[in-house]
Amino acid sequence: MGGRNPPSIIAVDGPAASGKSTLGRRLADALGYLFFDTGVMYRAVTWIALERETDLGDEPAITRLAQTAQIDIRPPSKNDGRACDVVIDGRDLTWEVRGRKVDANVSVVSAYAGVRKALSEQQRRIGLRGKVVMVGRDIGTIVLPEADLKIYLDAQAQERARRRYDEILARGGHADFDEILEKVNERDRIDSTRAVAPLRPAPDAIILDSDHMNAEQVFEHVMELCR
Repeated sequence: MGGRNPPSIIAVDGPAASGKSTLGRRLADALGYLFFDTGVMYRAVTWIALERETDLGDEPAITRLAQTAQIDIRPPSKNDGRACDVVIDGRDLTWEVRGRKVDANVSVVSAYAGVRKALSEQQRRIGLRGKVVMVGRDIGTIVLPEADLKIYLDAQAQERARRRYDEILARGGHADFDEILEKVNERDRIDSTRAVAPLRPAPDAIILDSDHMNAEQVFEHVMELCR
């Protein structure tokens, strides 16, 4: 890495399916850092709410779940494509939190101010230990504004939907491109218009448009920035 130490806290923000997780994982691997995709925490709370049949429209009830849920994010224990383990109340629910039902409802849950506050505090505590690549939508702006390096990874909705579609097919799943594109657009709308921590680049973030860059090029570019 040359004479300088790499940044200790790296924040990667951006819209759904922009390639944040792919970039974050590779950076964490290359640097020997913890990879922390904060979106899985919102997915975990959504999964718990669905599992317990809590009304997703009941903000106080969902907020209480976020405050009391035992959610742990650990390095991956299995070599099945996961970036990390998502453990809820001692159970490995890594793939369950990525199910379609969670996909369809996570935007509602993550827009609640109380949920964001509860989970931001947990994320911040982990992030401040350093040697972390934290991925989300409000890391550079809200969770860790003191991050040493802030990346905002963007791409057109069409391109992001295509990537998600390919990803599902590669896992052996079934997918409908138009349905995915509709979800990506809806997710963007909710993320950028919510009252608390709307999706936007931090003033000091480096904005990367990945429409015409593949994952390898994005990674190389950010590694240069780390050096």
